[in-house]
Amino acid sequence: MSRFNLNFLKTPGKIALDAMWRHKVRAALTILGITVGITAVIVVLSAGRAIEDFIVGQVTMFGTDYINVEVKVPSTEHVSSENVSSMAQGVTVTTLKEKDAEELKKIANVRDVYSGQTGQAVFSYQDQNKVTLIFGVTESFDAIDSGELDEGRFFTDAEDKSLARVVVLGSSLKEKLFGDEDAVGKQIKIKKQSYRVIGVMKERGGAGIFSFDDIAFLPLQTLQKLILGIDYVQFIYLQVENTALTDVTVDDVTVRMRELHKIDDPTKDDFAVMSAAEGLALLGTITGAIKILLFALASISLVVGGVGIMNVMYVAVAERTFEIGLRKAIGAKSRDILSQFLAEAVVITFLGGIAGIAIGTGLSYLVSVVANSFGYAWKFHFSPQYILLAVGVSVLVGIISGIYPARTAARLEPIVALKRE
Repeated sequence: MSRFNLNFLKTPGKIALDAMWRHKVRAALTILGITVGITAVIVVLSAGRAIEDFIVGQVTMFGTDYINVEVKVPSTEHVSSENVSSMAQGVTVTTLKEKDAEELKKIANVRDVYSGQTGQAVFSYQDQNKVTLIFGVTESFDAIDSGELDEGRFFTDAEDKSLARVVVLGSSLKEKLFGDEDAVGKQIKIKKQSYRVIGVMKERGGAGIFSFDDIAFLPLQTLQKLILGIDYVQFIYLQVENTALTDVTVDDVTVRMRELHKIDDPTKDDFAVMSAAEGLALLGTITGAIKILLFALASISLVVGGVGIMNVMYVAVAERTFEIGLRKAIGAKSRDILSQFLAEAVVITFLGGIAGIAIGTGLSYLVSVVANSFGYAWKFHFSPQYILLAVGVSVLVGIISGIYPARTAARLEPIVALKRE
C-alpha cells in the first residue's frame, strides 16, 4: 500500500496534482497545447475589436452627419456610351455632375454639399518628386470637413470656377516636398504646370493605408479640366441638418437623383446613396463576420489541445489501472474515480488557460505597439470578459476532453483492474 503513497485516501484534486508532478514533462507539454489555444483566442478577441475600432475610425473621420452619393454601374446590359467610358480598370460612369450637387443642396434637411473627384499626379519641387493622390473638391469642403488648416487658406469658389492653379497640401506631403521650409506662397510643378501653394492642413493622425496627411487638395474644376480632362465627379457629399431625419433625406435624395437622371427603373440607377449610419451598419456586419471567422480559426488550436488532453488522460488511465482497482476494492465509488481523472484534466486546462491569458494579453499589447509604430490607429483592447471567456473555455475543454477517459476509468471492475498489474 505504501507503493501508492496512500493515493486512495487523498482528494481527487490532490491526486490530480500528484499525478501531474510525477509526469512533469508530459503535463507541461499538455498545458502548453492549451496555452497556445487560449493565447490565440485572446489575441483574436483583442485584434477583432481593434480592427472594428480602426475601420469605424476611418469612416467617422468623414463625420457622422453625412449622406454620400457616388457613381454606380447600372444593373443592365443597356448602358449608353454617353453615360460610361471604357477604361483599363473597367467601366467608369460619367453621369454624376456638379449640377447634381447644386440641385441636391435644395433638398430639405441638407445643410451643405460638396462634390469631389480623385486623381493622381507627380508633384515636383526642386529635386523632390512625389506621386500624390489628389482630391479635387469644391470650396465648401473646407466648411464641411473636420480637417483644419495649419497655415494659409483654402481655395475659394471663384478660384474653382476660374480654374486657378492653386493647391493645399496635407501635412506629411508638405514635409516630404519642403521639409522645414515654409510652403505657402511657393510654386510646385504638376504635369509641368506651376501651381501656387496657398495652404497646409493640420496633421490628422495616422490612418494606415489612406491618410489625409499624404494628399493634396485642388479646386474641383482645376483637377477636372487641367489635369484629368473630364467633366464628371465621383461623389457628392451631403451634410444633413438633423441626423434623426437622415433616412427620410436619403429617400428624398434618391428620388431627386432619379428625376435628374431621368431614371424610371431602380435597377438602372447609375448612382448609389448611403448615409453614415448605413455605412457603419454595413461595416459592423463585415467586421462581425471577420471576428467570427478569426475566432473559429483560433479555436482549432483549442481543439488540438483538447485532443492532446484526451490522449494524455487515456495514457494515465492505462498506467494507473491497478491503482484504480485497488481504490475501488477498498470502497471508492465510480464517481470518486470519475472525479479524480476529471479533476486532472480540468487542472491541466485551467493552468493552460491562466498562462494563455498572460501571454495573450502581452502579445495583444505588443501588436498594438507595433501597429501604432507603423502609423495605424490600433487600440489595445482587453477586458474582464476576455478572462472569463478564456478560463471558461479552457475548463470546458478540459471537461469535454477528460470525461470519456474518466468514465472509462470509473467503469473498470476492481478484480479486472487488479489482474492487469
